[in-house]
Amino acid sequence: MNIFRLTGDLSHLAAIIILLLKIWKSRSCAGISGKSQVLFALVFTTRYLDLLTSFISLYNTTMKIIYIGCAYATVYLIYMKFKATYDGNHDTFRVEFLVVPVGGLAFLVNHDFSPLEILWTFSIYLESVAILPQLFMISKTGEAETITTHYLFFLGLYRALYLINWIWRFYFEGFFDMIAIVAGVVQTILYCDFFYLYVTKVLKGKKLSLPA
Repeated sequence: MNIFRLTGDLSHLAAIIILLLKIWKSRSCAGISGKSQVLFALVFTTRYLDLLTSFISLYNTTMKIIYIGCAYATVYLIYMKFKATYDGNHDTFRVEFLVVPVGGLAFLVNHDFSPLEILWTFSIYLESVAILPQLFMISKTGEAETITTHYLFFLGLYRALYLINWIWRFYFEGFFDMIAIVAGVVQTILYCDFFYLYVTKVLKGKKLSLPA
């Protein structure tokens, strides 16, 4: 494992912890897109089905379990524990416009036409766009809490570091995964505008505001 993958994993874990702590400490999920969190739970579920069939390392297994557990814990907090604080009026992105095309693409473009491989590919494609409901929600409300922007920043950083990881693996290990790289590029591009606003506003102590 190279340093870029490790720091990418840690950034991803930091994002998840930031979000969970934000919801738990404030006893509120205001400003958080439940739809994005459901998509991420679906991503981890379909990607890590290999937990039932193979063992790579203790680190790998532990991280997979943490991601799945935290994803469903977040969904539980949003839709059950703190349901009264969930802003469903602004969380209106049509997720079927993401899931259906991604599902079709996973059937058409994959490494191997087998159930586990198709589901893994589906998870890669879906993760690249799973944040769209959250970004759409922020655009509708016109602003985001600082803690929410920190969550988004670390989530985007994780994806950017994983892109560097793929480049590293290509040059030093001869490993190349076009599906993961293209999906990672798409996901990173979606964060570019947010990264700019994060650096120019949030890091200077200003509240992130977007045109509605």
